[in-house]
Order: sequence, then structure tokens, then C-alpha cells
Amino acid sequence: MSFSLCLNTSTIQPQPLLDKIRLAADAGFDAVELWLNDVYQFVGRGGEVRDVEQALADHGLTVPCMIALRGWGEAVGAEYDAALDEARRRMELAARLGSPYVVATPPRYPCDEAQIADRFVDLLDIGQQIGVRPTFEYISFFASASRLDQAWQVVRDCGDDDATLILDAFHTWNSGGTLDDLRQIPAGRISHYHFDDAARDIPAGQQKDPDRVMPGDGVIDLAAEARVLREIGYRGTVSLELFNQILWDQDPREVLRVGLERMRELLGE
Repeated sequence: MSFSLCLNTSTIQPQPLLDKIRLAADAGFDAVELWLNDVYQFVGRGGEVRDVEQALADHGLTVPCMIALRGWGEAVGAEYDAALDEARRRMELAARLGSPYVVATPPRYPCDEAQIADRFVDLLDIGQQIGVRPTFEYISFFASASRLDQAWQVVRDCGDDDATLILDAFHTWNSGGTLDDLRQIPAGRISHYHFDDAARDIPAGQQKDPDRVMPGDGVIDLAAEARVLREIGYRGTVSLELFNQILWDQDPREVLRVGLERMRELLGE
């Protein structure tokens, strides 16, 4: 069984939202991973959510995941209430666009893992009401939940057998994660897998989002990760997610052509 190949639209960030959808479809991707802020900006500039819905329908693309819920892990008092209200609005928008998952980003600064897990439960409760499932991510250059094993612990501490996390090849490598760490995650607890590579000339632990490079051009053994995913039974969505200015300056059609080709090659599709 094949993976579902998806484009995270950060890969061609400078393009307008509806062009991102069209370009993903023209390149041959099965799905598109949208950023909620892109939709907010599109509407703020006079567009309508129904325009996005129509573009997705016209191009035959699904939305397996949207990004992101932020500020919920560290906020206190009235700020936390506001963060939950915003999370609800974002999940409602994701539900309207047919996305089953919304990424929940951990705090940027140090934060007690027990608090993060408790707060994630609150997000899961809201998602259950709406019909969308928050999925927890780890960020290798953040000071909380920076590693895969930490993210998996947060998800387990929720006490919800349906709680999930999102995998990211770059963040796993950049935080010192291993294939054995990946093997510890049951396939059913993985919502999504971000596919990206890391620059060759910057050590692990020192890279940031702009240092991601086209799969196959960096140091991560993505083919080995793909084999582990198949080994544990994961057959879900794999999403090309890059934030590289050099790629943003290129013809997006060529970037996506190469990206999809590399995905198929390294994933064994």
C-alpha cells in the first residue's frame, strides 16, 4: 500500500493561496497541507472561505492536516481562555475545509510537560466537539517538547488512546532522534509525517527552519525512515515541508516536480 503524497504549502510560500492549491494539483500531489494563517490572510484581503473550498474541489485535493494552534501551552488566566477560543475558531475553519487534523505547536520557551499534556487534553476535548483532532508536534529548536520522545510522552500522558503526534524528519534529526525512537511510535498514533532534509554544513542542534533542504540533498537517511514507517505499519500521509528561500526564489513548478520525484524515490513509491 502506498503513502498519500502531500504538499505542505510552506514549500512554495511566496505563491498566493489559490495558486498553491493549483500548483500542488498540477504537480501530481494527492493532497495539500494548508496553513490557517494563509486562509486568514486570504479572507482578510477580500477572499472567501468558499473560494478555497471550491479550489480544492476543482483540483481534486484533500486536506489531511492544517497548521497550526499556538499559544495554548504556556498561556495563563484570561490569556489561556483567549487561546482556547482562538483554537476553537481555527478548528472550526479546519473542519469546514475537510481537514481531520490540526497541528498543535508546543511552547517556544521552557514549560512543564505535565502542563502541556493537560492543556493538550483541553484541545482534544474542543476538537471532539467540532470533529477535528489536534495532533501534537515537537520543534527541535524550541525549549519545550523539542524531541520525538518528549512529544510521544506528552501524547501518552493525555490518557486518550486516540491522541496523536505528527512526525517530522528534520526535527527528529536536528534534536538527535534515532530510528529506534521512531520504532517506538505505534502507527495508529501517527497523524502525519513531514518529509524534509537537513543542510550538510550545519551540525544537528543548530539548524532552523530555513536550513531545510530538498529531500536527497541533505544528511538525513530518509529512505531508512521510510522503511521504518512501513515496518511499523504506517501508510498515511507524507507531506513535503520546506522553508528554504533558495527554493522560494525558483520556479515553483520545477520545485514541486523535483520534490515529488524525490519523495517517490526515497519513499520507494
